[in-house]
Amino acid sequence: MKIDLSGKTALVTGSTAGIGHAIAKGLAAASANVVVNGRNKAKVDAAVAAIAGAGPVGKISGIAADVSTAAGCKELVAALPDVDILINNAGIFEPKGFFDIPDADWSRYFEVNVMSGIRLSRAYMTGMLKRNWGRIVFISSESALNIPKEMIHYGMTKTAQLSVSRGLAELTRGTAVTVNSVLPGPTLSEGVETFVKELAKQNNQSVEEAASRFVKQHRPTSLLERFASVEEIANMVVYVSSKEASVTNGAALRAEGGIIQTIA
Repeated sequence: MKIDLSGKTALVTGSTAGIGHAIAKGLAAASANVVVNGRNKAKVDAAVAAIAGAGPVGKISGIAADVSTAAGCKELVAALPDVDILINNAGIFEPKGFFDIPDADWSRYFEVNVMSGIRLSRAYMTGMLKRNWGRIVFISSESALNIPKEMIHYGMTKTAQLSVSRGLAELTRGTAVTVNSVLPGPTLSEGVETFVKELAKQNNQSVEEAASRFVKQHRPTSLLERFASVEEIANMVVYVSSKEASVTNGAALRAEGGIIQTIA
């Protein structure tokens, strides 16, 4: 299958590194005009240059804006009034015991992980419906279904994304606009890779051995038995953003290596 997104403008929030960066790169490789987003202009510029230097791609640009705030979302929309593809990827996570999570953290996690996607979907979805084509994708997590006891506040926001995504999909009835969620499992992004390298050093193992052991210990139901690469997650997102994914709507698409032990 050759995915061609020529003429489509795609915004990927939180795309200066990690899964978001891989998604931006994948969409650009499919000839979309990709807008990279992050809070720091220097990092945005560096990400744009890295994607542009990776090979033949669509037009690449960047906008520095903090989508965790209403003001930041407004600033981003003012700079980019319309998009065809919106990837709500911006998010934060941190292991913390339930009894140590203050009210401020619950609010902050909801603002960053949930409200960013709500605000941007509200801004861009109307145009998609008028043009009768569009894609909105929320980057959720297997933690939306398997709430991690060490990150209950994070899991709560990932579950909320599924609710918002499914609800928005109901608004697309009879159109060529789709709204879906993608649920990654443990993924070897830059920050995770640094953590795994440290584990490998401590235990005198290769990085591959340390990564496999970690997944088997902390996600024992994984059928993959390793971390996914950011590119593997991006592949799913690029597909669901494509014209070819026209009948996939209102779905929670798993890219978590078989961790979740249910058939639906």
